[in-house]
Amino acid sequence: MSRYLFFILGLSLSVANASEPAASKDSHDLAYSLGASLGERLRQEVPDLQIQALLDGLKQAYQGKPLALDDARIEQILAQHEAQASIESQVPQSEKALAAEQKFLSTEKAKSGVRELADGILLTELTPGSGKKPGANDRVQVKYVGRLPDGTIFDQSTQPQWFRLDSVISGWQSALQQMPVGAKWRLVIPSAQAYGADGAGQLIAPYTPLVFEIELLATGA
Repeated sequence: MSRYLFFILGLSLSVANASEPAASKDSHDLAYSLGASLGERLRQEVPDLQIQALLDGLKQAYQGKPLALDDARIEQILAQHEAQASIESQVPQSEKALAAEQKFLSTEKAKSGVRELADGILLTELTPGSGKKPGANDRVQVKYVGRLPDGTIFDQSTQPQWFRLDSVISGWQSALQQMPVGAKWRLVIPSAQAYGADGAGQLIAPYTPLVFEIELLATGA
């Protein structure tokens, strides 16, 4: 039997074994908690699930009403899903991460106003600049925000920061040498030009492309 059936049966038994009806608020909170637990698990395991169909099946089964699919079809579908999930679980995490990165980069590249620099870095000019461009060994003063592909901020400057250009990730080194002072750019940096297969601690997983909004304020030797 499918792990999903075991899980839903477990939920049903926990409700059926309650000795007395709970107070109205407790009943609501129990139902909500069961739904939240199931939703969180399904979000992770079946991210493209059709929620309305899930609710229809849950409601009809819970109320003992005739189901839209017969038992044989339900078992067939669940067995097929289990088999596919088993195959996907055997794919190395690195391959999954690389596939996710390529999908993200392709989506970003297709956006209006994006142009591609060397090494696959994607650039969107937010504000033009007309000042000096830094050299490979120069210092740069910048304000920036760094985000993961899902939009989570992992680093940002609250005040202008100075860096030696040869001390930052390859993507910054490559892009900022083409950036005039006064410009503000949005950069999408492939993982190979960021932290690659190693990632960076718990903040940045291996093979994660990074998105930066960078404003170049000054440069000097």
